[in-house]
Amino acid sequence: MAKFPSDPDPRIALVIVDVQNDFCEGGSLAVAGGAAVAGAIAAYVDTHPERFEAIVTSRDWHVDPGEHFASTLGAEADFSTTWPDHCVAGTPGAEYHPALADVVARRGEAEFLKGQRDAAYSAFEGTLSHDGETLLVNWLRARNIHALEIAGIATDYCVRATTLDALSARFPVTVLTDLCAGVDPQTSRAAWDEMARAGATLVTSRHLERGATP
Repeated sequence: MAKFPSDPDPRIALVIVDVQNDFCEGGSLAVAGGAAVAGAIAAYVDTHPERFEAIVTSRDWHVDPGEHFASTLGAEADFSTTWPDHCVAGTPGAEYHPALADVVARRGEAEFLKGQRDAAYSAFEGTLSHDGETLLVNWLRARNIHALEIAGIATDYCVRATTLDALSARFPVTVLTDLCAGVDPQTSRAAWDEMARAGATLVTSRHLERGATP
């Protein structure tokens, strides 16, 4: 059974995590299904025009992330703590996937950039692109947001980290499992289990009506 906050009319924000060209097919750190997720998130937003009090996005925006890039070590990426160069600030790879870009332009209210000079996985580590200072948690609380829905890339890294940080900040969290794509099936399964144990509701976007059974 999907869980919702006790507020009978919760103010919900949708957090779209890192749906960027480099994380989709053809990108430098492509995740299988990334492009499909980009399109599915866009469709979900457009078919639920009144659902959200706010829609926010995060982007990897790497300027000089140090050993997060394996190239700085002169080594091959281990795809755990070191990675191929990706989402370099100002490059096409760091832009939103085209299937999502129009929705972000029309409906996105705030963007949080993360990982400029270090490894950063959670959207809660990012700062507001307009000022470079405001954290996501403070932005949400200033707008009296009561609950979050989370979607994006990648299930086993940035979606996982964002979800756990949201729960630590005491937001009720619903993760839209069909609107996420993971790096690896095994680590994605482990991430789903960890998120559920921490208190997140895992549900597909088709079953979000109050009282629906996932």
